[in-house]
Amino acid sequence: MSDHAPEHPEDHRKDREPTRAEMPPAQEVAGVRQAVAELLDEVVTETAPESLLDTSKLRGQVAIVTGASSGIGRAIALALARRGMHVGFCFLDDGAQARVAAQDVARELRQAEVRTYFRACDVRESVDVSDFVAEVHGELGGVHVLVNNAGIGRDRALWRMADHEWEAVVRTNLDGAFFFTRAVAPYMRAQEYGKIVNVTSVHGVRAEFGLANYASSKAGLIGLTRSAAVELGPRNINVNAVAPGYIRTTRLTDGVPSEILDRAREKSALGRLGDPHDVAGAVLFLVSESARHITGVVLPVDGGYVL
Repeated sequence: MSDHAPEHPEDHRKDREPTRAEMPPAQEVAGVRQAVAELLDEVVTETAPESLLDTSKLRGQVAIVTGASSGIGRAIALALARRGMHVGFCFLDDGAQARVAAQDVARELRQAEVRTYFRACDVRESVDVSDFVAEVHGELGGVHVLVNNAGIGRDRALWRMADHEWEAVVRTNLDGAFFFTRAVAPYMRAQEYGKIVNVTSVHGVRAEFGLANYASSKAGLIGLTRSAAVELGPRNINVNAVAPGYIRTTRLTDGVPSEILDRAREKSALGRLGDPHDVAGAVLFLVSESARHITGVVLPVDGGYVL
């Protein structure tokens, strides 16, 4: 005997084709299809991502980049120019090579079909800084973005560090950023718009041996970033900082022992050194409208070095 009950003809109802009488009217099917199509269109419209980086507003604006004749500063200046920004930049005139490098950067900027103004400027001298900012404003027609990138290092154990080694680093890295920020503030406050990005360092949050002057200056720059963000924010001025780790520049590869660079790679979560373009990309984000509601932050660009 079978253990199964006899099958009823209706048991296969779910597998058979519906009869014409059971099918919905053609108008109802068309209506359902139209509703589904409209719903899909609405979903696509609402969820489709816009451009990840809105740089359209930057075109025609004027940026100042300090220390832009080489390395990170050069990469930042070129990244802004390629988005249609006119660029004023200064450099430290410490010889013929520095002047040639600055001229090369100016030529590259002009190839991006933007205007540029550049000259040597001692960022440690407030009068020179104020004059330079006024010149950029007059020559290029405004000041909308400031990138405080100029910086130096004079590494030495603190008990052997001379006064001039301390003063040179702090005055360049911290005083220079303050002088430029103070100089552009009246222009930006008057137009109720501005973007300021300070190039600090991971050593501003995690010191290493021999960097007492450098780490102090970069930590101070983080404090300046946050203070300026509070004071300038009410006039629609964003002030942020990027904190590069070990970035492949001529100054780094020529001046830092290979064992330190190897250790930096090992400490990095990504297992590599950074590139100046990595920093330039972060700066470009912070001055774009994509970061319009971000201020007072320090964005690490270190491959996970400080994790």
